[in-house]
Amino acid sequence: MKVDVNGPDPVRRRDARRNRALLVEAAREVFAAQGLDAPLDVIARRAGVGNATLYRHFPSRAALVDAVFSDSLTQTMDAGDRARTAEDAWAGLLGYVEEVFEGLATDRGANDLMTTHLEGVHSLDSVHAHNRETVEVLLRRGREQGTVRDDLTTEDLLVALAVLGRAVPALTSTAPDAWRRPLALLLDGLRASPTAAPLPEPSLTPPQLGTFLGNLGPHRD
Repeated sequence: MKVDVNGPDPVRRRDARRNRALLVEAAREVFAAQGLDAPLDVIARRAGVGNATLYRHFPSRAALVDAVFSDSLTQTMDAGDRARTAEDAWAGLLGYVEEVFEGLATDRGANDLMTTHLEGVHSLDSVHAHNRETVEVLLRRGREQGTVRDDLTTEDLLVALAVLGRAVPALTSTAPDAWRRPLALLLDGLRASPTAAPLPEPSLTPPQLGTFLGNLGPHRD
């Protein structure tokens, strides 16, 4: 038998690239409509390929999610970088959170990704770390500028945003912009005020925050 030392022929490589692109596009559409728990066989059918082809390209759900959302996660990090440069930290924080929530409101999959924890999505690990750093920077600067309450921790805000974020799909299905009102109320509670009651102690620790996010939205294997 003659062995092909040059690997797959050009036609097979072209077909593989086409199938991968079809799977990513189909997954993007299905995740946006149904969330990250969407059955993978639904994605394969929409792409017009078999389950075996899907698993050959993406051996795990996390690998497929990573391929679908890598670009949008980069955009989220870019938004964080812009927010950090705002002269007014409060304005930077408001703009950043509103931009993130606009993405959560239009894409069910992005909502799942940003408000929970999914093991194995490497680009997500980076964006969560970047998001945390952005929030820390803006809260610290806001306290220095006297616009953010002194007893607010990064974990406090991330928990509150995750909880409200999980409600965004239900809110948008009721009225497209219904999430904006509760978000405004939430953010207003961050403001420094002489009449604000002290927050109960303690806030979650960083490890507890990770556990909370993992428990908030279970995913299929």
